[in-house]
Amino acid sequence: MGTTEPIRDNRELKRFTTYYMDVKVNERNYCLVAAGLNTALRISDILKLKWKDVYDFNSKKWKTHIELLEKKTGKKQYICINKYFLTALKKLFDVHKNAQWNAYIFSPYNKGTEPLTRVQAYRIVKEAAKQSVCDDSHISCHSLRKTFGYHAYKQGASPALLTCVYNHSSFEITKRYLGIDQDEKDSLFLSIKY
Repeated sequence: MGTTEPIRDNRELKRFTTYYMDVKVNERNYCLVAAGLNTALRISDILKLKWKDVYDFNSKKWKTHIELLEKKTGKKQYICINKYFLTALKKLFDVHKNAQWNAYIFSPYNKGTEPLTRVQAYRIVKEAAKQSVCDDSHISCHSLRKTFGYHAYKQGASPALLTCVYNHSSFEITKRYLGIDQDEKDSLFLSIKY
């Protein structure tokens, strides 16, 4: 397989998600990984998130959803902020005592005036993968998006709902995208007994 893959193994995924919390502590990087794994957004959309997208500075309350236009498709998305992503956001927000409403959440040196580049995000994801995933050669920023869908499917998410989340035209495309087709083929070959 020569494409980006999801992180399938639960033990590897646990090590990957906690790398920047337990091993090489970095709240921004931890939050970036949490954002990718818990929103199914593309890295280009994650990097353009600002504090005002997740926190209401007037009421001093966390928002329950992120509203955005996807960069690639131009489609409007309304993404729920789950407890895992919210926890990571709160940790990062605590580090930024004076976070500005229009500052980027994921910025170099936590300045907020510009977002991290895709290359910087790739390095962050790749470092965690090298330390936690047996074969990290197919892990990239897009793996975060695919990992979300892969584990959602394995936990019983509706195929129609996943197809909708990814804006695919059919579940067959979603299965190929998430690597589920290959898993099912592998399972067939491994189950044969003579």
